[in-house]
Amino acid sequence: MGLKSLPNILTAVRIALGVGAFAALVMLRYAPDDQDTLALISFWAFVAAALTDFLDGWLARRLNAKSAWGAMLDPIADKIAVALALMGLAACAPTLTLFIAGGTILFREVFISGLREAGAARGLAFPVTQLAKWKTTFQLAAVAGEILALTQPEV
Repeated sequence: MGLKSLPNILTAVRIALGVGAFAALVMLRYAPDDQDTLALISFWAFVAAALTDFLDGWLARRLNAKSAWGAMLDPIADKIAVALALMGLAACAPTLTLFIAGGTILFREVFISGLREAGAARGLAFPVTQLAKWKTTFQLAAVAGEILALTQPEV
């Protein structure tokens, strides 16, 4: 296992961090006395996961370590981290706004994944655009902000 494995390892770490962020969010519901601590654990796990999204792609290009496995697993890891964070937020702080925004995000992710899968079966490619990368960055920042907001007192 050399340096060329590092991008795929980071992608797997992103999945584990997403699960950790989700677990901390769900635990908020059952341990309200530890709310700030659990919210911060979830926040930092999610931020670390988001950073690996940038880092694994950068390393894959830098180390010339692009792989079919990484190309397949990277977007799945993103979707897992975001979906788990949204479900965790819904479990501990359900609001109509969260359900509408989260539902819209999840619908879009599933729809685009299905579109890409159907296109691939027909030999069509839908490359990731710069706009899509900005969408992901904004989405990750917004979800991280929602998690961090759990540490703030309600007004």
